[in-house]
Order: sequence, then structure tokens, then C-alpha cells
Amino acid sequence: MIERREIIRVLEGYSQDALAICVLGSHSALEICRGAKDKGFKTITICQKGREKTYSKYYKLRKRFGRDAGCIDRVMILEKFSDMLNQDVQEELRSNNAIIIPHRSLCVYLGYERIENELKVPLFGNRYLLKIEERNVERNQYYLLEKAGIPHPRIIHDPSEIDRPVMVKAPEAARGFERAFFIASSEDEYYRKADEMVRRGLITRESLEKSVIEELVIGAPFNFNFFYSPLDAEVELLGIDTRRQTNLDGLMRLPSPIQSEVLRHVESRNIEVGHIACTVRESLLERAFELAEKFHRITLHEYPPGIIGPFALQAMIVPGPPHEEIVVYDVSVRVPGSPGTKYTPYCEYLWGESISVGKRIAIEIREAVAQDRLSELIT
Repeated sequence: MIERREIIRVLEGYSQDALAICVLGSHSALEICRGAKDKGFKTITICQKGREKTYSKYYKLRKRFGRDAGCIDRVMILEKFSDMLNQDVQEELRSNNAIIIPHRSLCVYLGYERIENELKVPLFGNRYLLKIEERNVERNQYYLLEKAGIPHPRIIHDPSEIDRPVMVKAPEAARGFERAFFIASSEDEYYRKADEMVRRGLITRESLEKSVIEELVIGAPFNFNFFYSPLDAEVELLGIDTRRQTNLDGLMRLPSPIQSEVLRHVESRNIEVGHIACTVRESLLERAFELAEKFHRITLHEYPPGIIGPFALQAMIVPGPPHEEIVVYDVSVRVPGSPGTKYTPYCEYLWGESISVGKRIAIEIREAVAQDRLSELIT
């Protein structure tokens, strides 16, 4: 594992007046680059050949009508994303004073072990914490939620223990980084539906072995997108979103009798393809902040230096008694990929202006440079 002090030595060789914000060209790259440009940073986007046009053409920095348009200064095109780990690529990033901002695609295409052991470029946030999003890690998000005392769905350890409706989450056959889902309420139904999904090629027997069986929580879904600032030791709520999922959203718009008929021929899918900005009742905010602070404290203890920057608690709000409860079913410990959070009022309540996740990261880095504390944000 690359130790933090080794990365800090790299950082000490940087020109802090010429830092570049670097991101993999996927997921939330535009969000990150726009925020970086707003605070005066150069931006570098690393693209895979054949997937670069969004960044190299449509959002490349250029002049239009006498003003700057776009948010990406430089595009590096590689044969595949994982070539980012090649020594010559890393050397070029270091020579450009690059700070990498992690998001889901970085974790997927490079892998947690290689990020921890091979990526010798300063990374904003805690690289040692990223892996807790995966269910097969010993001290994963379920472990942290349990240790922190944060409400979460009950985990069923064996199909024979199913005594209520459950959600089964298994890696997809085609894309192991996405999860396939099905609902069951008994052991027999579990095996029947699992067999059908294997037959249809949606999952494999091997991925079923890696599945997680969770108690099905029925409520209103909200993703609370937080930011922890090491500079002033505060948790802030940047915004809240909910997700659009295919083909689940389309199925939900059908009348119930038609749903039943369609589901005889079409398997429902929960692939996230979009985001909707939203708000919650104000009386729920204090509880949301309490959960975020609990999560920060447990990460500080279990994975020092703990959370740095953005993280999200994906939750269901369920009815009481005595009052509504926030149940966290998933955690993101990097840029959560929810650009709509800028359009909810929570960051404006705090800062007097709407701030995107990308811009909030850039603000933190800019302030750290001014205070000579940049090493506190980097691993």
C-alpha cells in the first residue's frame, strides 16, 4: 500500500500556484471540471479512446462569442482507462501538478487495490476508504453503519433465513460494477427468481454467491449529499437528490394490471441513469446531520484520516412511530454523481449561493493552499 507520507512528498514537489484538477472522463467529470474552472484551476480529463468526444469536443475550453466556453483545458486520450496507471502517464500528471478527484468510474476502471498500491499521484480524499462501498470487504459500509449506530436494512446471511420481503443485490453478469436486483419473500421464491435471472443471463452463479440479501425497506428514497471539511472540522449538506432508474421508472408509470402483464415478459432493472434535485421536510434535517456526523466519526476511527470532502448517505425515509426514520441503505465516499444537488437550497442556506459538489471541492483546495494545509486533504 502506498503510504500517505509518500504522496505528501510528491505534493511537496508541486507548484501550488499551478495546480491542475484531474478526473477520469466519466461519471461526474463535467461537474468536477466546471467547479475547478470556477475557482481558477486548470483541468485535465483522462479519456478512453472512443469515449472522448463529450470532453474533447463539446465541453473543451474554447472561445465562443468573445468569451470562454467549456470547462476542460486538456484531454489525455488513452487506449483504456486503466492505462492511467502506466508510469509515463503518472509522471506526466505529476509534472502538471495534478490532483485527482475520485468518483465511481475511477474506482471501477482502476480498482481499489491498484488505487491504493499503484496510483502515485495525489488524490483528493481518502483513497483507503473507497473500498468500503463494496460488499465483499471485511470492514465495509455495513460494518461501519452498524458500528456507528446508523439505522440500516437488516442483512440476511442465508436464503433459509428469509422470513420477510428482501432485496437481493448481485453483480450483473455483463457489468460486474453494476448490481442486478430482485425481490423475494421466502427461500423458495429466492431460488426460483435467482434461477430465472441466471437463465436469462442477467447474473451468474458466481455473482449470486457474492450477492447481498437485505430486508426490503419501503419508504421515500432520498440521497443526502454531504461534505466534510478538514479545514474547519464541519459537516455540511450540499444538497439532496433522488434517482431515475431504467427500466424501473417506466414500469412504475404503467397501471398496475399492465405492470403485471409486462413483468411476465420484461425483467425490471434498477440501473441509475439520471438524477432529480429534491428537498425534505425541514424537521428531518437535524436527524440527517446527526447520521452524517456519526458516519464521519466512525470512518475517522476505522479508516484514518476518515472522510475528506464529499460523501452521500443514500436512504429511505420510512414512517414512524413515533416519527419518520431515516434508514441508510447505501453509502458513497467520493463524488456521488448527483449534479442536481446544486439546485437544492441547502448550500445556499449556508453560503448564500448555490454551489455544486465540484465547486465545493475546488473551494476547499483553494482555501487549503491559502492556509498552507493542502496535505490535510490528500492521500
